[in-house]
Amino acid sequence: MATLENGDKRSSATRAQWRSRAGRSRTEEPGALDLARPDLSALYAEHYRALVKLASFYVDDRETAEEVTQDAFVKILGGPYHIEPGKEGPYLRSAVLNGARSALRKRRVRRAHKPEPLALVGAAEIGGLQSAEHDRVLAALRTLPERQAAVLVLRFYLDLSEAQIAETLDIARGSVKSHTHRGLAKLAKLLEEAPIQ
Repeated sequence: MATLENGDKRSSATRAQWRSRAGRSRTEEPGALDLARPDLSALYAEHYRALVKLASFYVDDRETAEEVTQDAFVKILGGPYHIEPGKEGPYLRSAVLNGARSALRKRRVRRAHKPEPLALVGAAEIGGLQSAEHDRVLAALRTLPERQAAVLVLRFYLDLSEAQIAETLDIARGSVKSHTHRGLAKLAKLLEEAPIQ
């Protein structure tokens, strides 16, 4: 019999039950991160703005981008996910990319079943040439194959390294290089074919 600090004598089986009742974490596997702990605040502070920026490229709407980003945090907080320390950023970016694509699919379905009202056209002086150029580049990016667009957005919009992009998209670094090269070549060609009007 082992004696606990308070003087109680308990068998090893009783001690095991007592420890399990004490509320051990769901994620006690080595290297796992329990996001219900204070780490979530630090992750949120570190990644939230960049994730909203990433989502806004796809959904083109700040409110939806924030919703997609918050959903990514909620999913890892409420789900049985085990994320190694240091891998939270790539996991969250991947979740936001998937959430943004899902939001776009839902939007397409809604638009297919409901006619859109005519949009108002702003005056020529509002926005200017810089805004027109920005819109033109975004429109061209969105016509690229999905993987090429994702690599270019992560590289030049979020300024991630090749290693971070490879980890986020779960591809080899060589694939990141080839997608970047092909995407930039195709983007340059598209921009030459569609000059600012």
